[in-house]
Amino acid sequence: MVSVVTGKGTVTIPKEIRERLHLKKGSRVEFVEADEGVLIVPVVPLEDLRGVDRDREEVVYRMIRELQAEHRREASGEG
Repeated sequence: MVSVVTGKGTVTIPKEIRERLHLKKGSRVEFVEADEGVLIVPVVPLEDLRGVDRDREEVVYRMIRELQAEHRREASGEG
């Protein structure tokens, strides 16, 4: 799949990929540089996970932050 970079630096993520990653208008993505190129990683707002485990909220937040950091390290080839 190919997309064109506009004069403002924007690109359109193909519909097939947006659907697979559940990206909608207003969704946030992170760009991670890797040896292979640039990875686009969906950002899941921590607020969306509120209530998942109310008794252990801080533990859940810490684990999510650690997983996100690990994914960034792996994607950039550091880990």
